[in-house]
Amino acid sequence: MTRVFSGIQPTGTPHLGNWMGAISRWAADQQPEHLFCVVDLHAITVPQDPATLREQTLNMAAWLFAAGLDQTVGPIYVQSHVTAHAELGWLLTCSTQYGELGRMTQFKDKSAGKANVGAGLFVYPSLMAADILLYQAEEVPVGDDQVQHLELTRDIAQRFNSRYGEVFTIPKAVLPKAGARIMDLQNVGKKMSKSSETDAGVIWLSDTEKVTEKKIKRAVTDSDGEIRTGEGKEGVTNLLDLFSAMSGRSVDDLVSEYNGQGYGTFKTAIAEATNAYLAPARQRHAELLADKAELTRMLVAGAEEAERRAAPTLAKAKDVLGFIARG
Repeated sequence: MTRVFSGIQPTGTPHLGNWMGAISRWAADQQPEHLFCVVDLHAITVPQDPATLREQTLNMAAWLFAAGLDQTVGPIYVQSHVTAHAELGWLLTCSTQYGELGRMTQFKDKSAGKANVGAGLFVYPSLMAADILLYQAEEVPVGDDQVQHLELTRDIAQRFNSRYGEVFTIPKAVLPKAGARIMDLQNVGKKMSKSSETDAGVIWLSDTEKVTEKKIKRAVTDSDGEIRTGEGKEGVTNLLDLFSAMSGRSVDDLVSEYNGQGYGTFKTAIAEATNAYLAPARQRHAELLADKAELTRMLVAGAEEAERRAAPTLAKAKDVLGFIARG
């Protein structure tokens, strides 16, 4: 089986786009050599409120389990629970060039215009490299914004191997398979995003059924009342795509059934389909958060398995660098 590493930051609540594009697909494709990590060490590269960080870390972990990820198949864990991430991160930072880190687009974007920028934000890519190389990952699912970091990970691994021998597997980036495009309900030209201009265009997994229904009923359409795709029908097309993704029915089938019934009936049906689609995960998420001690126990079990898998790589890296083994 191909070894794969996936990480997700615990900042903010996931939205429907995150769910359809990543989280639910992780669960559908889970296999024993795929590790899933809530990367809380990465979260603190920018200031975080401690209580909020704890809450959001458990919240994100609960969504991963609610999606159907199974700890008995492969490890689901929190990054800071496996100290090998930070330890290898430092070793790789010392093998990473200042100029390489300075060229990272995300660092430039996140530090632009700020008088004070933490060093953690600057060396973030070497910690990301450690996350991946620690488990000899062969593939890493990434979005477009992370491809540059993955290329740096490859460069770091190749340089380390050239100097000290074959320690790390050279990973490759895997772009997500094309799937449902979940667009903003108010700005249909953009994907649903945590940085959307208005909350009204984003369906958060944590929204109640009433809030979800209200957002869909207020979604942008047009004035002609026709339920079809085509030029000038971007808002309706967006809703048809959403309806298709939530119901599993084709757009053509939905057009045949709902055209002529009006936008009110159409949007009500979409809201019902969306709430029905999300209901099992929302219920499971609430159950997990109701017993945080059990949720933490599940994460600790995942961390213990991840530690077991990480130990040989960390030991080998330290050995080739000349560190004295504890025995």
